[in-house]
Amino acid sequence: MADFEETKRLTEQREAYAQSSLGFIYDNGEGVPENDAEAVKGYRLAAEQGDASAQSNLGVMYANGRGVPENDAEAVKGYRLAAEQGDASAQSNLRGMSAYGMVNESNRKLT
Repeated sequence: MADFEETKRLTEQREAYAQSSLGFIYDNGEGVPENDAEAVKGYRLAAEQGDASAQSNLGVMYANGRGVPENDAEAVKGYRLAAEQGDASAQSNLRGMSAYGMVNESNRKLT
């Protein structure tokens, strides 16, 4: 549990990697109870700092309505931000959403 406490401490210091890691810990229940809302918080903090993995993971949370209301436009936004940084998982998810018609003119451009 020391790693969890250290990750929380670094998260409070605005370390993007720690924020994303904290999201992952809560997302997967690694040593703590699974908590989608806490996972979203960690991913969002890191995503706002440009962390591609967190942007992609936040997209997954929106696509599946985990910890946030399901929102395809927000999912696409997260995937696109991460995909533009070369995140292969986000690129794949974005292609999948595009194939199912979930990417349109209103969410094609970054905001």
